[in-house]
Amino acid sequence: MLYPLEPLDNIPTYVSLTFLACVITCFGFLYYAATRAGGEKGNGAVIMTTFIALWIFIVTILSLNGFYQDYDFMPPKLFLFLGIMIICIAGLFIYPKTREFIGQMPITTLTYLHIVRVPVEIVLWWLFINGAVAESMTFQGVNFDILSGISAPFAGLFLVGMKSKSKLAAIIWNLMTLGLLVNIVARAIQATPYFFDPAIYDQPNVAVFYFPYVLLPLFVVPVVFFCHIASFYQLIFIKEPEEDY
Repeated sequence: MLYPLEPLDNIPTYVSLTFLACVITCFGFLYYAATRAGGEKGNGAVIMTTFIALWIFIVTILSLNGFYQDYDFMPPKLFLFLGIMIICIAGLFIYPKTREFIGQMPITTLTYLHIVRVPVEIVLWWLFINGAVAESMTFQGVNFDILSGISAPFAGLFLVGMKSKSKLAAIIWNLMTLGLLVNIVARAIQATPYFFDPAIYDQPNVAVFYFPYVLLPLFVVPVVFFCHIASFYQLIFIKEPEEDY
């Protein structure tokens, strides 16, 4: 079963360019956070960014060759790769050295990264206008994740930044915005051809099986998830995090 996606051919170039800018921004934020955590002599930043760059390269090459568009393959290839990414993120918190590295990342940077969720939601809305995703996946439907991006600068400045700090408020903000992320991810999965129900969704979610939008579930979403988990780790388990802004 292969879903041809003719609307993808008609999507304006600026949509793809905007999304690629979001990918680059996420990578830049992570690189900055890793360099601040690793210090001048540490190689953690090099290892982390090299792995991420290699992952993006592999995902891109496979998507350009139609690897993820075989909807008859089980388990679904897209979900399989997403699972690998989630396992890798979980693995970072198993080893003491990587936990220490994550604990040294500036929490302000991890928080400000969520600003990227605003242009990502705009891209989803553009894709909906061009018939590439369902309306329910946009802020015009039941996806309110854009509020996470809008509130991120305030959370970064007033909850974990230099102006003032409130661990409890920061934890609550991360819980709420993580909930918004889970909401859209769940709906996006339900709208894929594997679970698509025309009684619920007006359009199957197939854009994410094509480049560059495959990097949404296989890079941007895992990065946002990582920032939440890393922030929880610092806020809950590190009593006196280093004030590195």
